[in-house]
Amino acid sequence: MHVLITGAAGMIGQRLAARIAREGACAGKPLTRLSLTDVVAPPRPAGFDGPVETRTEDSSPAAVAAELAALRPDIIFHLAAIISGEAERDLDKGYRINLDGMRNLLEAIRQESARKGSYVPRLVFSSSSGIFGAPFPPSISDEFHVTPLTSYGTQKAIGELLLADYSRRGFVDGVGVRFPSIVIRPGKPNASAGGFFSGIIREPLQGREALLPVEDDVVFTHASPRAAVGFLLHGAALTREQLGLRINLTMPGVCVSVGEQIEALRRIAGDRAVKLIRRAPDKAASDIVKGWPTRFDARRALALGFQAEQDFDEIIRIHIEDDLGGRLPN
Repeated sequence: MHVLITGAAGMIGQRLAARIAREGACAGKPLTRLSLTDVVAPPRPAGFDGPVETRTEDSSPAAVAAELAALRPDIIFHLAAIISGEAERDLDKGYRINLDGMRNLLEAIRQESARKGSYVPRLVFSSSSGIFGAPFPPSISDEFHVTPLTSYGTQKAIGELLLADYSRRGFVDGVGVRFPSIVIRPGKPNASAGGFFSGIIREPLQGREALLPVEDDVVFTHASPRAAVGFLLHGAALTREQLGLRINLTMPGVCVSVGEQIEALRRIAGDRAVKLIRRAPDKAASDIVKGWPTRFDARRALALGFQAEQDFDEIIRIHIEDDLGGRLPN
């Protein structure tokens, strides 16, 4: 089994590569080769003795996509993208990376098959709940209309449609995984408009101040990075018969308010951590978040075996275990 991961130097990409290498298998078959590409050098994961190719490149141009398709990986995890806030600020870059990169990859696969014989890889596309737009019902199912209110959501929605069409025509065997908010992201704050969902937990756990730009009653659905990797791997293993014709799925998660996030932090790390959260209202951030869906009916994904955490306390504990060495800093 040859696996290719685009965006492999990102947080989810690194964890996905590490888990595949550690398990030595993907989609129930032994791993024989791993190819990793990103705009910065992807780290080589430990635990796999077979061939690992790392490439430092922008995978969105057509010529680079053709090179990747010529590798003929059995499974492609297409994670390469720029995040929501950056895509909103830089329209050209957002469409070049998030949309053209997807279109060029799909077309490169089609052309590879036409040139050198049948080639139909499983393509797992990392999409987003940002494809949905207000006004929202109390709970959003896969049947809700796709009307994104951001450029990022629009780019992901078009990517889903392309994936469905190229799969319908038999050029790829696709599955789209719509992530909820993925928290708690380690490292420094990023340009994501929803980065504070991670920051108000991550920073206080390490004794640092965190800024909260929205009100405590803001509600959102979250899953851990560990769950995100699980979504991708489970999607890669589903059969076409299981998926049916509707191949883009909304993932499950934990729906909580910001206030409930803070109370979970209090239960795990105490009042000292909570006091490090400073209210800093930001109308621009608040307006973006108001355009996002909050609660999802993921019964279809759950019926297919996708799993997320049961509560936000579990998400915090996973962060402590996976990113803080299993214990809180002194």
